[in-house]
Amino acid sequence: MSWNQPQHEEPRAQPAIAAWLGWLVPGLGHVYVGVPLLGLVVFLAVFGLLLLGVRLSDGLVFAFLDADLRGPIAGALTPEAGNVAGLIGFMKLKGFGPPIPVAWPEHIHLGSWLMASSGMLNIVFTVHAAALARLPRGARLPGGAPAVHVLAGWLVPGLGHLLQGRRLRGVLVFATLVGLLLLGSWLAEGSNLDRERHFYYWSGQFLAGLPVMILEALHAHAKVTRDIAYADAGLVFGCLAGLLNVLCLLDVQAFGMRRVLEGSSALAPERIESVGVGA
Repeated sequence: MSWNQPQHEEPRAQPAIAAWLGWLVPGLGHVYVGVPLLGLVVFLAVFGLLLLGVRLSDGLVFAFLDADLRGPIAGALTPEAGNVAGLIGFMKLKGFGPPIPVAWPEHIHLGSWLMASSGMLNIVFTVHAAALARLPRGARLPGGAPAVHVLAGWLVPGLGHLLQGRRLRGVLVFATLVGLLLLGSWLAEGSNLDRERHFYYWSGQFLAGLPVMILEALHAHAKVTRDIAYADAGLVFGCLAGLLNVLCLLDVQAFGMRRVLEGSSALAPERIESVGVGA
């Protein structure tokens, strides 16, 4: 059996267009595929999270960025870029903060996490819209897959694979990525866990999800009072953990979508092997 859908089961829309629209404006991809109510929920959820983060941080998160790195596309390498409309609106209204230094708000780091998470949440919803577009009109995604698995895999590296029944791969992903993150944090003595200090490296390791958040909370943004011998190596390892998780999430998305198109809750091992996405 081919992975292509039968001729009489035409997909409801173009997945690429759904993905682009959802990335540009939260919920617009769902409106395009014919579920406007869900699109409204997505819009409110993503922008609600973003606005809460802006409120807690007084809109000063991008003031963390060094002056010589600021520019019109400075936000392109941040998690907030997962919500293009939100990022553009934020940069227009708040930008890099006031021209004179101000004290950081008490909850600026929590606000930073919420803003970044709003971008990641929109990526998950974009995956959902693109998956819906590939199905015939009236068909539903079982359990929200593959978007739910992608969300799980971001929150806890390897969890998306575990939910798909690929236990060995899930355990290996978790051990490798969390191990890299712990090694990086140890080498950098926790200095990698502060967005104020390492704006773009933080953006990379943010992609490793909850383990980063837990380590950051435990470290509590302690001050650095001396040179750290292996800080640069620690930054690289921590950032690498997050970037490698992106590849793992792509694997989760592809495997989950193929399962959905097959119309079965599980695939035969020989079928999995034949498409190169086995555990």
